[in-house]
Amino acid sequence: MKKIYTLSAVLAAFALQAQFTVTVQTPADFKDQDAILYTLNGSKDIIVTKEQSKNNTWTFKYPNNYMGMMKIYFPTTNNTVSFISENKNVNIKLDIQNNKVKDVTYLDEANELMSKQQEGSQKKELILPALTQIKEYYKDNTDFGKALKTEIDRLAGTSSSIDAAKHPFITYYNTNYSKFLGNSTEGNKKVDQEEIINFLDKSNDMLESSSLLRPVLVSYLNSGGNTNVAGSVDKLLDRLKVETPRGQTVLSELIDIFDVYQMDEFKNKYLGLAKNLKCTINDRLASTLKSNANVEMGAVFPNYKFQSATNTTAKSIHDVKADKKVIVFWSSTCSHCETELPKLLEKYNDLKAKNIQVIALSLDVDKNSYSKKIAAFPWVNDSELRGWNSSYVDMYNVHATPTYFILDANNKIINKPEHVGNVLEYFMLK
Repeated sequence: MKKIYTLSAVLAAFALQAQFTVTVQTPADFKDQDAILYTLNGSKDIIVTKEQSKNNTWTFKYPNNYMGMMKIYFPTTNNTVSFISENKNVNIKLDIQNNKVKDVTYLDEANELMSKQQEGSQKKELILPALTQIKEYYKDNTDFGKALKTEIDRLAGTSSSIDAAKHPFITYYNTNYSKFLGNSTEGNKKVDQEEIINFLDKSNDMLESSSLLRPVLVSYLNSGGNTNVAGSVDKLLDRLKVETPRGQTVLSELIDIFDVYQMDEFKNKYLGLAKNLKCTINDRLASTLKSNANVEMGAVFPNYKFQSATNTTAKSIHDVKADKKVIVFWSSTCSHCETELPKLLEKYNDLKAKNIQVIALSLDVDKNSYSKKIAAFPWVNDSELRGWNSSYVDMYNVHATPTYFILDANNKIINKPEHVGNVLEYFMLK
């Protein structure tokens, strides 16, 4: 099985010429210096480049044609700003309060239009039904009744037409979101599997960069029912051909979807299909294969260098010496973690007596919340405070919290418990 490797020389071209630029301005009191630009491939954010602030302005140069979703991530303050590209310059101004983004002003035409459309769609979906109910209690000839009718008519009206030639991505996104994912109460007829297959097969490259791919695939699986999942997937992959980039990206997304919903039978089947491909593998599928290989039973758990670990002098996971290790990915805002980790804490002294160490890697973003929670945890704690942007999310194929792994003294994965009860049962402490 071959794999396409991304050449660093491609990134060097950024300094030479830009197809378009992305400029972000912030107030002078914003504390972040670094910012990272991402594009989108399916549901995966792809790092493009990293820039530093110059007078609280970041300028990113993008050398190629790109239409789709993008985002900028500020790692120190954990702020994310999303926007679109239509292969034209993007200009964004941020309002910051206490180092957090309070408001975003889009200064370029495409993002201003997209922002207004998104705001209108949200109001139509969330507010219009409530206003319609309220109107029943007010007469049309009253001032408030007239105001209600005006607002209802405005929200219920069709969206303003968009010049498809001028705004191709906005047109693509709105049209296909409405058709495949829109609210059925808007009068959209339910699309069948064949229509979805044709869309996935014939759509241009904006499918991968639009953020529509995964929800459309979930809609496709739901349309086939729970009794024929494999049949639906096989039918789709047969049409798309897994030797093609589109087929491989869809295969990668499906493997991740089955992972998220703990549909292990289907995940293993299609992961096996991916492993056995003899053709060239695109980056998207290669990433899925690698993250899954990292956490296979019997694999050596990839090492992770701690950022600011507590309750240890070890510099990394592999440096922690124990007969067994329990790795747990968690968050202080996770309700299941709130239930499960106290049970692990109850048995921690028993685990220590067996020379078993617990290493907890947090997906928190708020330092205060994280610090308060780990004050009660005597095991090894560490966090990048970047939430789902943490480097270990992809490295260890983490899709939910809590996620557990049990390692032996040589850091090989010997068990992947689903719940804390399975952890304690494995060590005969339940």
